Amino acid sequence: MNELDALVPIKKDELRVGNAAPKNVYDSWGNLLLASGVKVDDQDQLDYLIENGYCADPLWENVSAKPAPVAKVLTAEKPAQEQNKETVMLDLDSVRWYVGETFYLQVHDNASIRYTVKLVGFVKNKSILVTAPMMDGKGALIRDGQTFIVRAFPGKKAYAFTASALKSVFSPHAYLHLSYPKLVRCTAIRQGSRATVKIIASVTVGDPEQTAAATLSDLSMGGSSGIIKKPLGKKNDTGIMKFKVNAAGSDEYLSLNVILRSITPTENTDEYRHGFEFVDVSTQSKLILSAFVHQTLAEID
Repeated sequence: MNELDALVPIKKDELRVGNAAPKNVYDSWGNLLLASGVKVDDQDQLDYLIENGYCADPLWENVSAKPAPVAKVLTAEKPAQEQNKETVMLDLDSVRWYVGETFYLQVHDNASIRYTVKLVGFVKNKSILVTAPMMDGKGALIRDGQTFIVRAFPGKKAYAFTASALKSVFSPHAYLHLSYPKLVRCTAIRQGSRATVKIIASVTVGDPEQTAAATLSDLSMGGSSGIIKKPLGKKNDTGIMKFKVNAAGSDEYLSLNVILRSITPTENTDEYRHGFEFVDVSTQSKLILSAFVHQTLAEID
């Protein structure tokens, strides 16, 4: 499967026990669950596929023939950061969100103000219900009509739409009505994409150990590169890199095993760029790293 294909949830009427799948079925990460033409064996398999299965978005397949509402395919002339992602516009009905899904609300006219809320439910074509935004442990003052950029980052996709506050409800439980979007932007992130960052990290490599501060300039699931004032260690040295990221609305500290893969002097400075590969990354660290990289790439408009 092309890593840039957009995925949409498989429909219940597309699969039947004993029938062959009419198309490839993937999980939300793009891994093949059932190939086209292969029969569904039993009810348990069917239930799993309906619950977790996605297929290629037909809108995406026809991108060249439908200039709207599908976003244009990115070209080599576009900035490198934009090459890491592809975007389509989806109807909200085709997006599979669950009660409890985390949403991130960014105030439209003040990007520094952000709230983390949970999906409570929705009334089709009327409103989306989310938990009340909080600030410093207290309910935030949200005025009717206030506009937000709303984002969600389930799996390998990033979703975004604009919504306005319709009404804050305080009793018996506090929650917020948001306007129901006509379309949701879905961004598929390329595997191995590098997000441009500026993160200070502590790096320790070599035997005997050497430690230095590095300014990371890019970050991916597989590694990072950063600037260090002096050469640190030698190629293929192993070590530890420690840094902090804000992933999915909270600060997370990562301590990753690395291998030093390259050291090159930077142009016009006395500093050196070091390239690191991440190895033996724990499941928890992978989730944090994935959330941060995808979120960073998706927020580039």
